[in-house]
Amino acid sequence: MNQDVPPQTPETLFTGSSQMHALVRAHDWDASPVGPVASWPTSLKMLVKTLLGSRYPMILTWGPRLTQFYNDAYSLVIGDKHPAALGTDIRGTLAEAWDSLEPLVREAMTTGVASWVPALRLLLNRSGYREESYFDVSHAPAYDDTGAIGGMLAVCAEVTPRVLSERRMRLLRDLSAQASDTRSVTKTCGDLAKALADHPLDVPCALIYLRSEDGRSLTLCGAVGIERGGPLSPKTVLLDVDSREAAPYLRALEGERVLRDGLEALLALEGGPFGDSVGTLLLQPLAGAGTAAPLGVLVTALSPNRAFDEGHASFSELLSAQVAVSLRNARAYEEERQRAEALAELDRAKTAFFHNISHEFRTPLTLMLGPLEDVLAQVPVTEGARKDLELVHRNAGRLLRLVNTLLDFSRLEAGRIDSSFEPTDLAVFTRDLTGHFRSAIERTGLSFRVECGELPEPVYVDRQMWEKVVFNLLSNALKFTFHGGIVVRQEVRGHDVLLRVTDTGTGIPAAELPHLFERFHRVRNARSRTHEGTGIGLALVRELVALHGGDVAVESEEDRGTTFTVRIPRGHAHLPADRLQASRQRQSTAPGVRPFLQEAERWSDAEPAPRALEAASPLAEGGDRDAPRARVLVVDDNADMREYVDRVLSPSFDVTLATDGQAALAAARAQPPELVLTDVMMPRLGGFGLLRALREMPSTRAVPVVMLSARAGEESAVEGLEAGADDYLVKPFSARELVARVRSMLELSRMRRETLRQELLAQSLRESLQARDDFLAVASHELKTPLAAFRLHLERLERSLGDEALGRAKSPLESAGRQVQRLHALMETLLDVSQLTTGRLALDLNDVDLTAVVGRAVARLRDEVEKMGVTVTLDAGTPLVGRYDKQRIDQVVTNLLANAAKYGQGRPIAVCVAAEDGTARLTVRDQGIGISEEDRARIFERFERAVPGRNYGGLGLGLWIARQVVEAHGGRITVDSKPGLGSTFVVELPIEGLQAA
Repeated sequence: MNQDVPPQTPETLFTGSSQMHALVRAHDWDASPVGPVASWPTSLKMLVKTLLGSRYPMILTWGPRLTQFYNDAYSLVIGDKHPAALGTDIRGTLAEAWDSLEPLVREAMTTGVASWVPALRLLLNRSGYREESYFDVSHAPAYDDTGAIGGMLAVCAEVTPRVLSERRMRLLRDLSAQASDTRSVTKTCGDLAKALADHPLDVPCALIYLRSEDGRSLTLCGAVGIERGGPLSPKTVLLDVDSREAAPYLRALEGERVLRDGLEALLALEGGPFGDSVGTLLLQPLAGAGTAAPLGVLVTALSPNRAFDEGHASFSELLSAQVAVSLRNARAYEEERQRAEALAELDRAKTAFFHNISHEFRTPLTLMLGPLEDVLAQVPVTEGARKDLELVHRNAGRLLRLVNTLLDFSRLEAGRIDSSFEPTDLAVFTRDLTGHFRSAIERTGLSFRVECGELPEPVYVDRQMWEKVVFNLLSNALKFTFHGGIVVRQEVRGHDVLLRVTDTGTGIPAAELPHLFERFHRVRNARSRTHEGTGIGLALVRELVALHGGDVAVESEEDRGTTFTVRIPRGHAHLPADRLQASRQRQSTAPGVRPFLQEAERWSDAEPAPRALEAASPLAEGGDRDAPRARVLVVDDNADMREYVDRVLSPSFDVTLATDGQAALAAARAQPPELVLTDVMMPRLGGFGLLRALREMPSTRAVPVVMLSARAGEESAVEGLEAGADDYLVKPFSARELVARVRSMLELSRMRRETLRQELLAQSLRESLQARDDFLAVASHELKTPLAAFRLHLERLERSLGDEALGRAKSPLESAGRQVQRLHALMETLLDVSQLTTGRLALDLNDVDLTAVVGRAVARLRDEVEKMGVTVTLDAGTPLVGRYDKQRIDQVVTNLLANAAKYGQGRPIAVCVAAEDGTARLTVRDQGIGISEEDRARIFERFERAVPGRNYGGLGLGLWIARQVVEAHGGRITVDSKPGLGSTFVVELPIEGLQAA
């Protein structure tokens, strides 16, 4: 049975809810090349229906007119051309990309063969500009109902972000490779420009500007894709704030990202994959290190075929950051190279200076040593003078040895060392050299063994150099060895001769071994017989051994000992032919063994021997010979310096000697000295360590410490004083200066002790006064209670008596009442004293009429004063209102009136209250005995009177309390008086008063 099939319409075929479903249903297909929907072959209907339901970008072209159908996902691909593209010829929609797409479409429609092209570059005009885009695309034939090819079905996926990201990452990687190399800033700029030139699609052109050191200009240091010196690529940009040309560069240096558009005519540059005109430049800062100012500005052209979106902006930031890193690395490299060159030049200058100064030193040293040796050998002198001359001779020899070492170094640096290698019986020569040290080593209690067996042949050595090598190694071993012994071994090992010097000394920390042969390097805090030394002995050994074609090595373990091994090759093939048995051109710098032995003989573990006091020298004259002698502790590891300071100070002071800080600390604990005179650099415990230890002990905390050091200069002195030293004396110093410094330090110490004693005494007195004031406060409170009860009982007794009894007892009762009142006033005075001395006085400030307060006080006291035969007059004008404590002001008036009545000799008293220049003035004038000038300065102090207390009584507190109250109100009280002419007390108070606390 046949059923009628209803006609198919767009509404019944394309029932989806998407935008494209709606557009297909609403489209006028009758007017299109494919005709009405009802006439479409079934295959077309199914293809369109399938396409619309897919979420993957798909497009279908049908018929010879290539009418296009597409879905919602594909509408995003064509951008602004949607929805007008629906039902039109695809060749019109994608006209700009048709050259790339046509072969693929034709192939699918003519051959029936599908294609797949990854990352196909297409030119699209979908966003208002010619856009570079990339797609993975597949084109396949679309068949009609008869099986013939009726159209083309394409599936595509946009991969533009991925392609751009990979391409930009390659550029950043290339730039990063430039940053890893160390080169100059100029070469780095060129390499960066070269790397940018390999990526014209992303950077059509670029300019690298670096800021000058003064920050006033930018200099073009790298350019790619654009000629230098053009209108947009000036070689120099003056950073003038008023310059229009400099404005974008200044904005970039301030951290802003600056875009300059519309530059096509000025640039005249093609860019991008399609050769379009470039018209936009981007200016970005090249960041400096940390918070430093920017290095300069990077200018890059933007591709005309890519929008400057968020991804492009991020890439540009990474680009400028990578360029900045490369430039910072290059600048750091240049700065380091410049520092190295400066150090090298400084080293060369230092070597030349050492060379010159060494020559200059040798002449006066020769003139010193020659006459000294003649005097010691030929001229009879006293024992004391001989010791002085020997001291001078020893230290002059030591100085000559140091000068010779510096001269050797300067010659080594300059390549002018005077060498002469000659065949030598090295076993005999080494035994002879080491034999000189035997007595010095054994004197310290160490064993000494030399094992130098016979060698099969003479060894080519420079005898002077070998002498310095052996002497330096032996001297070093003795310096750092306190127990055990020293062994010297020399033997043949293959083609080499080995010399080993082994000791059982303090050893060397492993961290110090790599630096041991560096010039001027010294092991810190190493225990040794002396802290003296320059740190160049081992460095010289290495250099001298290297001239023999050999090397020197060291093995050491802390607290176990050290072995130095010198290796030199046998034969002479390794030596310069022109220096074999050559004659010497320069004066020898070999000092011989004597300076080494003289120094070694002064090293001793024994404490300085006690000596008898010598007669006072001229330096001690003028002192008090009967006064107790101050104890001075002298600390120095140099025996000559200890003996010299001892001879200088012993005539005036009791001197105790110590060889280092540890020994000094033990001596100070046993008997604290009155002054410590210490060297800075010493073994075991140095001067600063001793200073800290002395300051930590209560018994020596206040002992003055004078530092002695050869380190001259303000910085060294400041370092010593900041560490807590009392004085800093730089070597060399004169005997008189040393004695004067010691005397002044002892006197300052005495004065400090006396000042401290006075301060402790004053503190004790203050505590006593505080205890007294506290007692007065407590006692006053305690006494007021029974006094109040006594007053109440008197009043009750007076009321209970009859008229007759009251008449008989009236006089005694009134007398008792007056005494009670007097005691109460005394208690109040004592309370006031307690509050004022402890700072507990509190004012109860209110708006008060001063005139009224004074008037009431005068009225209250007038009867009592008139009983003494004294008249009181009051001159009070208009009210004077201020912020006052009414009771305290009343107390001041009462004290002044009582004082005037007591000392007024019965004569009239005048009281006046008036305003003058914004100030309230209270004047109390009497005609009494007056006050002398010397007494006026002290009558306002506690317990002070102008007359003896036995004549007038009183505590001497009234005027002191009055002054304290007046000053607490912000005023002042003064007195004008002469003996026999009375006194005038004036109180000045601010009318506006004080603000309440």
